[in-house]
Amino acid sequence: MPSPQRFHHRQFADVNALVALKKSQRISVCIPTLNEAETIGPIVSIIRDSLVRGGLVDEILVIDSGSTDATRELAAAAGAGVHLASGILPDRTNYCGKGENLWKALHVSSGDIICYVDGDISNFHPGFITGLVGPLLTDPAIDYVKAFYERPLAYGDESHSTGGGRVSEILIRPLISLFYPELGGILQPLSGEYAARRETLESLAFPVGYGVEMAHLIDLARAGKIDRIAQTDLVKRIHRNRDDDELGSMAFAILRVVLRRLERDGKLTLAAPLPDLYQSWSINGESIEQFSKAIPEPERPAVRRDSGIPA
Repeated sequence: MPSPQRFHHRQFADVNALVALKKSQRISVCIPTLNEAETIGPIVSIIRDSLVRGGLVDEILVIDSGSTDATRELAAAAGAGVHLASGILPDRTNYCGKGENLWKALHVSSGDIICYVDGDISNFHPGFITGLVGPLLTDPAIDYVKAFYERPLAYGDESHSTGGGRVSEILIRPLISLFYPELGGILQPLSGEYAARRETLESLAFPVGYGVEMAHLIDLARAGKIDRIAQTDLVKRIHRNRDDDELGSMAFAILRVVLRRLERDGKLTLAAPLPDLYQSWSINGESIEQFSKAIPEPERPAVRRDSGIPA
């Protein structure tokens, strides 16, 4: 099966050319955050100085999950509009998670094109935005653009060019190979950097946690829209490496989302409802301690119910 079109962010480095293509469209950059004080200020400042002042980006929104550090203050000082996720649609049940923030961003943003980027990137540059919105501005047949890159993994003071994206390679790549081979050409299925047309995002359900990116790809494929997905090479993404406990929780949430879709799509039958409880062990010398955490990973429905994307 052919892979989605691939681009390089350098192809879209001419901001003035993109502004000319943009015409009357609005572009929103939305950043989900939770305790990203070390990186959020520079990210927002780069977008503001290079792309807002250049006329390409119309608004920068930070949707925060309740940071206990200075994330919100630093983002606002750098020029972002800052929202607590819990304060958006307060009459509805509130969830804490990345997908929740991305879904709620649709309700407070004004863009015809929405560009999502994570808030923990330490090597951020304008190409993270121009490389993702560029294909949407140049080709009307493209609706959804995913980033791909190297993800160096830090070991102490050393950085190795391979080893990042551990959940992708250990969990997601095998699941795709077994059940969704049509997605095999997606190089970074879990990348948190992507841009899409508003109508496309409003047609999709959003799991409230880390399952959101995988859910989007599966649902777009089910709707026959793989040919409307593109990918852009951002070269390298450096960010905070997560420990095994965090990766285990992430994998559990993603697996719940994928298993629900496998059953929905008739690819397997679950003998019992999926449990919400993630269980693991902490071993430190002779001390062994079990811990558990509820990760139900509910889903927010498509904003537009008449989208044509099967539920």
